[in-house]
Amino acid sequence: MPEHDAESLLSRKQIAPRDRLIVPLDVADNAAALALVEQLGEAVRFYKVGLELIIGGAFVDLVNALAARGKKVMLDGKFFDVPETVRAAVRQAGKHQVTFVTVHGNDEMLRAAVAEKTPGMQILAVTVLTSLDDADLRDLGFHVDVRALVRSRAKRALDIGCDGVVSSGQEAEDLRLRLGNQFLIVTPGIRPVKNVDDQKRTVDVEEAFQKGADYIVVGRPIRGAADPRAAAEAIQGRIAKIFA
Repeated sequence: MPEHDAESLLSRKQIAPRDRLIVPLDVADNAAALALVEQLGEAVRFYKVGLELIIGGAFVDLVNALAARGKKVMLDGKFFDVPETVRAAVRQAGKHQVTFVTVHGNDEMLRAAVAEKTPGMQILAVTVLTSLDDADLRDLGFHVDVRALVRSRAKRALDIGCDGVVSSGQEAEDLRLRLGNQFLIVTPGIRPVKNVDDQKRTVDVEEAFQKGADYIVVGRPIRGAADPRAAAEAIQGRIAKIFA
């Protein structure tokens, strides 16, 4: 791969720096989610609504409540089903103000999702979960390393018409160098401090963006902090310096 300096992979897309931080609402119900949103205030503009709240019910009400507060939403359903079901799910998502929708499927599922996206919606293909490493892939029957699998899935997704991928920061650099800059990379598994939880392929804030991420997803380091708003603002400060 070609040589590059620390600045060459930084995202130059027209994204407001404070929109680059996405916080997951991984809580039990809408009341807890909105309480966290109120607590974080203007420190966070972009939220991820995932499976816990989807299964908890009334998540559409939550999406609408977030939109009413001027927040952006990543609907992280990781849709994986027969193509017509994925198509119908994306069609339903398009009735609400969601910016990103995640799909964790094969080519036909991704094609179905892309075919149904509405203006303002972007489809992100999940590559390999950041809680998995090479040993986990072998246990699942994949005879390939994480980086190669991420690269393969990302290329196929972009060829199909997805707007971007969800990828660990450890693979973002490889994707940028091999596949270019004209797609989004959303990077979870951000750990601003030493990692002690179930995420295995982690990077810190600066490393994620230097490797080519457009957005980072930071959950437990903010939600579990003694002062979540201060923790979010500290990360926003680091992002602002990167893109100053």
